[in-house]
Amino acid sequence: MNNAPEVSQEELNILKQKTARLSVVSNTSLVILKFIVGFAVGSVSIISEAIHSTMDLLAAVIAFFSVRKSSEPPDLEHAFGHGKFEDFSGMIEAVLIFIAAALIIWEAARGLLWGGGPELSEDLLIVGIAVMAVSAAVNWFVSRRLMTVAMQTESIALESDAWHLRTDVYTSVGVTLGLVLIRVTGITSIDSIFAIGIALVIIRAAYDLTRRSVADLIDQSLPENDENRIKEIICEHASQYAGFHDLRTRRSGPDIFVDFHLVMQGNISVEQSHDLADHLESDLIVEYPRSNITIHIEPCYEGIDGCHRCGSFCTCMNKK
Repeated sequence: MNNAPEVSQEELNILKQKTARLSVVSNTSLVILKFIVGFAVGSVSIISEAIHSTMDLLAAVIAFFSVRKSSEPPDLEHAFGHGKFEDFSGMIEAVLIFIAAALIIWEAARGLLWGGGPELSEDLLIVGIAVMAVSAAVNWFVSRRLMTVAMQTESIALESDAWHLRTDVYTSVGVTLGLVLIRVTGITSIDSIFAIGIALVIIRAAYDLTRRSVADLIDQSLPENDENRIKEIICEHASQYAGFHDLRTRRSGPDIFVDFHLVMQGNISVEQSHDLADHLESDLIVEYPRSNITIHIEPCYEGIDGCHRCGSFCTCMNKK
């Protein structure tokens, strides 16, 4: 039995803001460090990582303000809450990642094809290797913290920020390996090749984030497994109603919206129908705490004269 105390929504909002602030602080420190070392060493891959981290910093700032805004309660102008601010934040973050990838590819291609970019200082390579290793470790810690809080609070803004930093971990490890190879082989073109590899990884992350953000902005239905779970919860009370239909779902930031039509026997009182609707709503909120449930009651007069169809409309009734 889980005796852990329940966490209020206000406490979750405070936790989201503190975690977003942690991301801003860590990204600011790493951006400054990477740019200084990148230009000192003359490594296009470290400079590319600094550009990547700059975009991460902008994304972290956007995430910080979006989670603050999305935490505000509904008002007269936003009756359904402010959850879309987080979805919009995710879209902006994806655009920033695409821009970062384009800048990295340009800088790396310039170094490979035309010999542009700063002169690589092999004497300072060990400094660059150390900085990238530290960056990977810091971002791994912060990204794990962000992802944990994102799952706890269902925040797409924090989850997006976590994936940004997780990508930064992988690219930092890649740059570190590239610098080690340069140190061993003396082939400086490895630096630009690894930078292009970083850009390709970043583009994939941006694509995935764009797809998810757009899905929420255009009110795409919840994933099939979530909708099936919602149906199962409704069907747990199938003996008390005649059926349900027109289930619709959507997500707005951390909030979920669910509505459906519930068919009741025609001779059931308004009070009984209301009580069942309240019970269904409570059960759904236990599974999806940030959900907003709307249930439309419809009468079924066929069940008045001894018809035994109650529950037969439920798609889950025949499942074992």
